[in-house]
Amino acid sequence: MIQIYHNQRCGKSRNCLLFLQESNQEFEIINYLNTPPSAEELTSLLKKLNFSPIELVRQKEKIWIENYKGKTLTDREIIEAMVENPILIERPIVVKDNQAIIGRDLDQVEPFL
Repeated sequence: MIQIYHNQRCGKSRNCLLFLQESNQEFEIINYLNTPPSAEELTSLLKKLNFSPIELVRQKEKIWIENYKGKTLTDREIIEAMVENPILIERPIVVKDNQAIIGRDLDQVEPFL
């Protein structure tokens, strides 16, 4: 099953969702701002993405700049920051089987599917 971690206020996320809808494949939409992933779910996503926690953070978000920028944080603390503030999670994330990608570039989404 394909999943998309989606933020309806993000143009790139909406474009990726439209692409998935037009692909005629079944998928699940996870509105992660309404139902934030747990620390365990984020850890699993990070493994599927092959990312370190900091690579999944939207470091230009106001919350990050005001509360975390310039601090030395452990991976666990970064994950907790994303759990507490899901707006910090890069989007959209497309998951298929045991792999995931950031679906901002549709040219990468198509071969991934």
